[in-house]
Amino acid sequence: MEHPVVVGVDGSDESMAAALWAAREALRRGRPLRMVHAWDRYTRWRDTVLAGAAQHHLARRALRRAQERVRAACPGLPLSDEPLAGPAATALLRESGSARPLVLGSHGWSGFAGFLVGSVALKVVAKAEGPVVLVRADADAPDEHVPEADGAAAEHTGYRDVLLALDVADSCDEVVEYAFEAARLRRARLRAVYAWNSSGARGLGPGDVALLDRPAQAEEWLGFLRTALAPWRDKYPDVPVLETVVEDKPGTALPRAAAGASLLVVGHRLPHHTGPVTHATIQHAGCAVAVVPYR
Repeated sequence: MEHPVVVGVDGSDESMAAALWAAREALRRGRPLRMVHAWDRYTRWRDTVLAGAAQHHLARRALRRAQERVRAACPGLPLSDEPLAGPAATALLRESGSARPLVLGSHGWSGFAGFLVGSVALKVVAKAEGPVVLVRADADAPDEHVPEADGAAAEHTGYRDVLLALDVADSCDEVVEYAFEAARLRRARLRAVYAWNSSGARGLGPGDVALLDRPAQAEEWLGFLRTALAPWRDKYPDVPVLETVVEDKPGTALPRAAAGASLLVVGHRLPHHTGPVTHATIQHAGCAVAVVPYR
């Protein structure tokens, strides 16, 4: 069975941006789009029937609005929708098992905290069995593409880089494959980034990286990164790859590197809670973020 791209819709501007991003992703992948609206039901027993009917009506209205926008932007895309009774996080987690990927909206930007991700989205990211993509509220199709020579936004130019955040000491096939496939679908360059800290460098192999000076450490880490990606270069010969190592904290380096990307791909080890690096990345990245679970 073909896994659909699934998007959570609640009628907000951020979920509408997520729905349009999900529709473009479904076209790229040649898959159908499934839109769902999930809600929490906290009502007294005597209000259950009335409240349930009202919630169902609001869900249908939100789905209808999103469907109209998606059909106008992506005519001909196979599309289905369904209202789901909550709790919302539980309903979306059920969808994540078959979604490739599950797409959710953020709450935009704050003046000091950056990318705002709601509690439902964070719960889903922490426990989802499949990849989850978080999309900014102000995201638009031109944001994924290289601007014109004069700096003007465009949709017909090539895609910006797909950025892969990789820990060379704990590289994961599921995460790397998702990033390479995303780059292949977009005909974009894959830029793999490893952030290292000289105060916490670890020894890998016969030599001890921590004993080297900083330029030598950087070259050593770059060698490890290239080695980790070598089999994937062979598997995806048409995807151009740029490996980069940065001496900085990952939670700082990755959002900075994502400023010019179309998509940032990070891993999340299950069944653990979302780690500080992934959490900081999804809170502050300037592009859509795909969180890919692995064990």
